[in-house]
Amino acid sequence: MSDTVGTDMVVGLEYVLKLGDGQEIDRSNEGDPLEYLHGHRNIIPGLESELEGMKVGESKEVAVSPADAYGEHDPDDVEDHPRSVFPPELDLRVNGMLEIRDPANPGGTQAAMITAVTDETVTLDFNHPLAGETLHFSVKIASVRAASDEEKAHGHAHGAHGHH
Repeated sequence: MSDTVGTDMVVGLEYVLKLGDGQEIDRSNEGDPLEYLHGHRNIIPGLESELEGMKVGESKEVAVSPADAYGEHDPDDVEDHPRSVFPPELDLRVNGMLEIRDPANPGGTQAAMITAVTDETVTLDFNHPLAGETLHFSVKIASVRAASDEEKAHGHAHGAHGHH
C-alpha cells in the first residue's frame, strides 16, 4: 500500500497547470515536486479526488471544473468603489491587483483585481483569479510516503527539512 496515494500519505506531485485555452499558469519546479498531505484538503478538492489510488510513477491528465476548484465567478463579488477612497498616488491599472483590508477579518487582506477605472469609480473584482475556469492538470506522482504523526496532527506536510 505504501506507494499508493491515499489519506495520510505525503505525496510528491509533479504538475503542470493550464487553462482551457492552453495557457500555462503554473508548474512544479524541475526536480522539486509539490509535497502535500493527502486527504486534508491542502490542494483543490477536484484534483485531490482524482489522485486517490494513483501509484508512484503514474501520470494522468485531470480537468477540474470550477465547482471543484475555485468556484464559479460571482458577480456579487464585483464592486464599484469611489475613486476618492484610494490614495491619489496609487497606481490604478485595469488588470492590476490590489490588497484590500478585509473588514470581516481584522489584520487580513483580500486580493482584488481592478477591472475598470473611471474618474469617479474603481471597479474591483474579489473573485479568485481562477474562478469560473476549468483547470487542466498534467500530473505525475513522484513519491508517496506515510505521514509522520506530527504531520497528521498539523494537517499538512512539513517537507524534507521536517520543520517550517
